[in-house]
Amino acid sequence: MGTLPAAKVERWQRFRDNRNKALAARHGWLTLTSFQWLENSPAAVELAPGLWSTDGTTAELTAVPADGLSLVESGEPVSGTISAALADEESLMWVQFGGPGGDQVVVELAMRAGRYAIRTRDSASPVLTGFAGVPTFDYNPEWEVAGRFEPYPRPVGVPIATANPLVDGIHRTVGEVVFRVGSAHECRLQAEEEKLGALSVTFHDETNGAAPPGQTADWRKLSLPRPRTDSSGNATVVLDFNRAINYPSAFTPYGTCPMPVRNNSLDVRVEAGEKLPYTRED
Repeated sequence: MGTLPAAKVERWQRFRDNRNKALAARHGWLTLTSFQWLENSPAAVELAPGLWSTDGTTAELTAVPADGLSLVESGEPVSGTISAALADEESLMWVQFGGPGGDQVVVELAMRAGRYAIRTRDSASPVLTGFAGVPTFDYNPEWEVAGRFEPYPRPVGVPIATANPLVDGIHRTVGEVVFRVGSAHECRLQAEEEKLGALSVTFHDETNGAAPPGQTADWRKLSLPRPRTDSSGNATVVLDFNRAINYPSAFTPYGTCPMPVRNNSLDVRVEAGEKLPYTRED
């Protein structure tokens, strides 16, 4: 492969350092310890004190001082009944408890598939405390691929599955990214729009799966910079598969991460980006 471009390797390493730092956040994705749907009558839940319920429109929590619950935003103790309302796909870091500071565990309220659920986020989770970074393929400039973006006249909502079989999702497809990998035939991936016109693609490839010859999670995500218009009027993009990352569901069974839209599968081995994390089984 010859001498690697030092500047690109350094930028990639900074990206990797920032990625691992973000994953190691105190109540980040590596701290999820449960996902539980709320019932329509007040009931106890696993791994958190209090009585929890929903009427379908709002979620309610009833607690006593001995439960040790407080609001995440203000630190105010919870005594009596509190409520919150969310739109679909919204989340709220709602209450906390436990540990010397009373904030070891954060309870996240979430609305998924039109139903309220809670997720506990425990900063003492062994998935977090044992985290030493996500394993990756070595940086390879050959996996920085030029392509073009073919926008749709308007976004198209495509139904998709997620990491939770009880939660369906919608892929807001804004167009297709077209590129070639080596001498392979033309590849197409449906893309979603991110902030400031950037794009993202969620994809399968031939490295997916734990069994040999698989080396990566069942699907991964790649963010692309905003397309640029070339002299011919084409919208050009760069797909740097060295920056392909795992969804949270690769680290925890409590994610509701979107699966790729149908046909977003590459029949090549994308030996770049993040590999299977060690944290789920090792």
